[in-house]
Amino acid sequence: MRYRFNVFGRIIAIERVGDAWAAHLAGDDGKRRPAGLAIPSDVPHAELAQYLYDIYHESATPTNGDVFEIVPSQDA
Repeated sequence: MRYRFNVFGRIIAIERVGDAWAAHLAGDDGKRRPAGLAIPSDVPHAELAQYLYDIYHESATPTNGDVFEIVPSQDA
């Protein structure tokens, strides 16, 4: 399953590939490129937002000061 997170204004898509996590930066045009981020395989989905916050906290700004999961709309 693929998860999307808003990480201080940047969108990072994370998916489970076998026993590992794969992270990609999502562009406005829908294209993805590797995020260059290694996520330990033992980090559960429920802790991904906190992990991303811990890694990228120096990217926080007054207007983009949080990390949160982007949950797909039920209407889609």
